[in-house]
Amino acid sequence: MTTTAAAVWGRTEQQDFRARVRGCLLGGAVGDALGAGAGGRPLAELRRIHGPEGLTDLAVAYGRRGAVTAATQMSLFTVDGLVRAQVRRDTGAWHPPTDVHRAHLRWAATQRDWGPDERRRDLGWLAREEWLYARRDPARACLTGLGDEILGTLERPKNPAAADSGALVRSAPFGLLVGWEPQLVCQLAVECAAQTHGDPAAYLSAGALAVVVHGVARGDSVDGAVRTAIEQLAPRPGHTRVTEALEAALAAVRQGMPDAERVTALGADEDRAEGQLAAAVYCALVGEDVRHGLRLSVNHDGPSAATGALTGALLGALHGETALPPAWVAELEGRATVLELADDFAMEMTQGAALHGPGETTSGWLDRYPRG
Repeated sequence: MTTTAAAVWGRTEQQDFRARVRGCLLGGAVGDALGAGAGGRPLAELRRIHGPEGLTDLAVAYGRRGAVTAATQMSLFTVDGLVRAQVRRDTGAWHPPTDVHRAHLRWAATQRDWGPDERRRDLGWLAREEWLYARRDPARACLTGLGDEILGTLERPKNPAAADSGALVRSAPFGLLVGWEPQLVCQLAVECAAQTHGDPAAYLSAGALAVVVHGVARGDSVDGAVRTAIEQLAPRPGHTRVTEALEAALAAVRQGMPDAERVTALGADEDRAEGQLAAAVYCALVGEDVRHGLRLSVNHDGPSAATGALTGALLGALHGETALPPAWVAELEGRATVLELADDFAMEMTQGAALHGPGETTSGWLDRYPRG
């Protein structure tokens, strides 16, 4: 049965939304790939190898230029989970944290299986993409947190001491739920981060990132979106480190010309969620364009791929995919998959009623995003 419904979004609004979704997912992946080329090298070594400006172009990582890390892999499965949550809503089963958790369990399977397991009824199309079956330095807490099917919650989070950026770097897609209110976006991102990372700074950083992406995707400035995120954090226990990090990022804009030292001072040199978030926000605020912001974000002593992925997602959601450096996009690993998923997400969020309905049990869309 085919269900038809008039679109509730105008054509211009749909096109703008799709551009921002593409920008967020492609931008995050491009920043991830740029940072992956740093190979974990300190800034001094990057300058010795690449020149006084450090890393300014894609470099070989994992055997090729444009390769992405687990940050992009997990972000794609976050999107898959969000689409499936919308599809399952027809059945009355509405619990997005569960759907995102199941999606991340499918990602975890890619880290131990040789390829797609066709025996799984819930596989869907994304988990059939063979290029995703490669281990690209995932955070240990992501592997252990998703090592069983138990759902971590805020009351009983997985890995209570995990404070790294592993959950943060997969959380930008929550901000693309532009029809939701900021507090709900924040809550969903926080709950899903706690499925692997239990330190409050880790899961609240994920919530803050989602709110910032949400703000810019709805047309707000980065500065305004950060202030909204700070407001959302205020009533939540354990928010101090994240709030202070965001306030430091805002203050750093007024402290002189942007450089690697300012990025480092915000916490980019250490893999802690709040520091990576602050550094990315700063790079998005001061970047003259996407290329400049991304280059600034990856030249430091810390996890460059994480900072690059976060910065790219923010700038992509802000400006749309046409603002991304074309040469970097052209070499991006999995570009076709990222674009296909971005367009699916945009269609589901704007025209879902025309794709599936409560009475349907089979359709091309349900083959792509099974309800089971």
